[in-house]
Amino acid sequence: QVQLVESGGGLVQPGGSLRLSCAASGSISSINVMGWYRQAPGKERELVATITSSGKTNYADSVKGRFTISRDNAKIPVYLQMTSLKPEDTAVYYCNAQRPGYANFVYNHWGQGTQVTVSS
Repeated sequence: QVQLVESGGGLVQPGGSLRLSCAASGSISSINVMGWYRQAPGKERELVATITSSGKTNYADSVKGRFTISRDNAKIPVYLQMTSLKPEDTAVYYCNAQRPGYANFVYNHWGQGTQVTVSS
């Protein structure tokens, strides 16, 4: 089992910065991919950024160049450095961890989410 806890959200002005952190515990050695997703009011959850065990990253087009996902040497915790924040970035941000299961099944683990509000 994997448990995820997000932190670092809050209220920030447009153009400001925030750093989100995700702490993982449990069977962390089996995690292949970690990432950040977000869900704005009235919208479906969407991918923000992911990072693999080898350090490969990918980003949604809407955040590329503004957000950076990273992790420490132990792969825990994982961070999301957000800069040049826009009101459109307002959402609940969720940490995600993936680990392989039987056959083509993939286990997905989610944190409780942390609120990011970008407003004047």
